[in-house]
Amino acid sequence: MRVHVLGSGAGGGFPQWNCHCAYCAGLRAGSLCARPRTQSSITVSADGERWVLINASPDIRAQIESFAPLRPARALRDTGIAAVLLVDSQIDHATGLLMLREGPRFALYTTPAVHQDLSTGFPVVPMLSHYCGVDWHAIVPDGTPFEMAQAPGLRFQAFALSSKAPPYSPHRHDPHPGDNIGLLITDPATGGRLFYAPGLGAFEPHLRAPMSEADVLMVDGTAWRDEDLIDRGVGTKRALEMGHLPQSGPGGMIEHLAAFPRARKILIHINNTNPILDEDSPERRQLDAAGIEVAEDGLDLVL
Repeated sequence: MRVHVLGSGAGGGFPQWNCHCAYCAGLRAGSLCARPRTQSSITVSADGERWVLINASPDIRAQIESFAPLRPARALRDTGIAAVLLVDSQIDHATGLLMLREGPRFALYTTPAVHQDLSTGFPVVPMLSHYCGVDWHAIVPDGTPFEMAQAPGLRFQAFALSSKAPPYSPHRHDPHPGDNIGLLITDPATGGRLFYAPGLGAFEPHLRAPMSEADVLMVDGTAWRDEDLIDRGVGTKRALEMGHLPQSGPGGMIEHLAAFPRARKILIHINNTNPILDEDSPERRQLDAAGIEVAEDGLDLVL
């Protein structure tokens, strides 16, 4: 299984277009030891030819251009994207679907809760019916294995995560299983396993088994502290309130990931206010000491 990180940033990317915080300003000025990041998305393939796009960020056009296997090459107009899977219906994971409208009809895998959001509050699916069209495939978020005919050779399992649906969701204040999911992706030929959860807000008991099976844990890296946005003076919401588990402190991501010593651990979906973006920061050194990596755009894995 090949895994390619198309985007490793949270919503807005890094630097965020309207942000002049110390990190965004430092990156623009060249005074911060950091790398720009587009909004979070990965793509996976068993054969290197047919790729599953996992989350379609607003930066999808640039991300496709950055990764040759997704570009047109086999016909006058085509793509290496064989299917699309969304872990939630958030804007930073679904808006890129609209950029696929010039292409052929495509397979879309989501939970029923996400499909409802994308058919009503943020009606991307009905909009695409006037262009390329979408074939929807329902994901059951209970760990039941499924495969994709469009991209054979991989097995997927989805697990419901505690989360809150987007503001435009019909069930914003009525959480549904499948509003947000984590994925265990297995290559049966090699035995390689990736657990992917860019919106992991809590380590729930039912996640212990799939995370223990994984060779790589690629999980939520949004915030260092619950108060990141508040500390930087750019917002009033706490990370946990938005469904993101901070890395530091008791009960944080660093502490929980220590329970999986066998796995390679990588943080993704990193917000522009997180000090781990600064590669010279004490927070980054703390991650290094804990054996935790920070994803960057273009990262490749082979499992």
